[in-house]
Amino acid sequence: MKNPGKSIIAACIALVAGGLGQQADACTRFVYQGAGNEVITGRSMDYKVDTGTHLWMFPRGMQRTGEAGANSLRWTSRYGSVVASAYDIAITDGMNEAGLVANLLWLAESEYPDRDSGKPGLSISAWTQYMLDNFASVDEAVKALADEPFTLITDSPPGEQRLATLHLSLSDASGDSAIIEYIKGKQVIHHGRDYQVMTNSPIFEEQLALNEYWRAIGGTVMLPGTNRAADRFARASFYVNAIPKSADPVESVASAFGVIRNVSVPYGITTPDQPNIASTRWRSVADQTRRLYFFESALAPNVFWVDLKKIDFSAETGRTRRLDLGQYQRTIHSGEANAQFEETAPFRFLGV
Repeated sequence: MKNPGKSIIAACIALVAGGLGQQADACTRFVYQGAGNEVITGRSMDYKVDTGTHLWMFPRGMQRTGEAGANSLRWTSRYGSVVASAYDIAITDGMNEAGLVANLLWLAESEYPDRDSGKPGLSISAWTQYMLDNFASVDEAVKALADEPFTLITDSPPGEQRLATLHLSLSDASGDSAIIEYIKGKQVIHHGRDYQVMTNSPIFEEQLALNEYWRAIGGTVMLPGTNRAADRFARASFYVNAIPKSADPVESVASAFGVIRNVSVPYGITTPDQPNIASTRWRSVADQTRRLYFFESALAPNVFWVDLKKIDFSAETGRTRRLDLGQYQRTIHSGEANAQFEETAPFRFLGV
């Protein structure tokens, strides 16, 4: 009989080696489940170039289109949200007023279905916003996605030839979580509170297998220290459950920032011949219990936050507002930034 320990190690090495052939950009996301039902989601945005990120407030009642041509998905936003844009043509991150958080990360292995089903199309640039506009909980979103009500359509990011290959994570104020991927043209959803961490390559199922190897070793003994996606996954998985489950929300947010900083890539580090390694551009930490959305740029000295409880999200009097973060997110904001948002016409999502 084969040694099961050696078999696991061999399988993990094979998975990592397979991932080294993929070229992608990096991010990390985790969900912290603390004392007193405290839930916090942290993520890093790691990318080889600046993504032109700004923050937006969107009210309820906005008329949306999937920007996929004649047969585009259409909807009216049910929930207001605070979101982070990319180039002001897409949404990569955010939280809605119900406490649902959506995070869009790179996954080189993504393959989307052909557009031949007759279902309405949804541009990948609006995928995150569609979730935040329509759902209050992960369970509600997963049930709605079961019938695959749209065809997700990708396109190339600005200035690039490659298609955007992305996967999406959801978490809610109860601590529930889901990872949504498209593998070989099929939608795959991992749903449950245990799915706390997501990074990049390989696909989520294989990341779980890799993480089991490190879990068996034990994080107090040894953790992988490189910037590769599988190593960041292992570190985030260990630390998000190792940090204290404090009853003090300020301490919980501080701990969450400690985890996301631990799995960030130092500014200036980009490795063209390695997968999933690029500088961390910014970090967000969403306190879903208190409805606070914290933001930290790699090139600005302060953490600031948006208090969703103080925003008028109503369809009648709410307004679309934008917080300009400047080129490379260098503009300095401090403390609660609600009042610094300026009324701005909404942008149009990148069409396909």
